[in-house]
Amino acid sequence: MGMILLAFGLVLIVEGLAYALAPSLVERMLEALRSMPEQARRLVGLLCVVSGFILTWGAYQLGF
Repeated sequence: MGMILLAFGLVLIVEGLAYALAPSLVERMLEALRSMPEQARRLVGLLCVVSGFILTWGAYQLGF
């Protein structure tokens, strides 16, 4: 449970920094996402999930 809270906290920090430091970049990214076909957005989401699992597993294996 502690690792889940840690991961969630890190996600919130990164997301919050993006909105706080570069709000115009976030708007441009959202516009780019809107212009992408739905299938491409699904693929990007799936790749993010798989990457997140790999990073989390790697951190766990290293003892973090």
